[in-house]
Amino acid sequence: MRRITLPVAALATVAMLVTVGVSRGASLRLPGSLPKFSHVVVIVMENREYPSIIGSSKAPYINSLAQRYASASSFYATTHSSLPNYLAMLSGQTFGLSTTCTTCHFNAPNLVDQLEGAGISWKAYMDGAPSACFTGATYGTTYAKKHNPFVYFDDITGNPARCAKVVPMTRLSTDLTNGALPTFAWITPDLCHDMHDCTVATGDQFLSTLVPPILDALGKNGVLFLTWDEGTTTAGCCTYATGGHIATIVAGPGARSGVTSSKAYDHYSILRTIEDAWGLARLANAACSCSAPMKDLIKTTLL
Repeated sequence: MRRITLPVAALATVAMLVTVGVSRGASLRLPGSLPKFSHVVVIVMENREYPSIIGSSKAPYINSLAQRYASASSFYATTHSSLPNYLAMLSGQTFGLSTTCTTCHFNAPNLVDQLEGAGISWKAYMDGAPSACFTGATYGTTYAKKHNPFVYFDDITGNPARCAKVVPMTRLSTDLTNGALPTFAWITPDLCHDMHDCTVATGDQFLSTLVPPILDALGKNGVLFLTWDEGTTTAGCCTYATGGHIATIVAGPGARSGVTSSKAYDHYSILRTIEDAWGLARLANAACSCSAPMKDLIKTTLL
């Protein structure tokens, strides 16, 4: 076979074209890098250790997701109690909280700032909330502010346009029907549906109805992160995580199929994976090398 040698000028032209393609947003990515997600949905459940979910006969639907898509067998929550875990996933930090508060608030960078700065649409769906941007501590017997991290940030509650995007979960079915799922969506089930006050079986049944239409709406590179806020132990990893060993599943067209990773991950890993895929700066502890992006659970786009 004859070897073809390009002149230096031609090589320079090729290099220039590659550079131009990247600068114009072409999907040119190195092997093993994260693809640009078409959609991301995060669903946060409550207060269960890994063995009570994975392999449990009480959670057949969740286990079917873990078997079909990708799951992390060494994933750890950040801390106890609930609220700091939610804050960690949205801002990369816990603000030193080890308990739940309903009157505290924070003037700090968060994922919403990053999404809007990058022109990425978003919405947070709160099961049981009575209205958009509801800031009460509770509503009825099933809604709890402590599971809604969005209303703890001043630049969300103080901004009517942002506040209007933290909505009751009843809006989700309408958005799905209308093909209007935002590029980033967060879902907090109520205190029964999330397994906090009800059984694993109840939460599993809820997810078996909620998740399928979401998976259909994700697009070819979309992913759904299903995780828990905390476990019941102090098991941990990754420098910052001491909140228990929890199940975490990555599902959807952008997730790998039939994969279980034993690599250690924590809540900051979810945030970092989202940020890295969309080219966003890493917030606070999500920038730590101790909280790796979840690349081995995501389908990668080759050159």
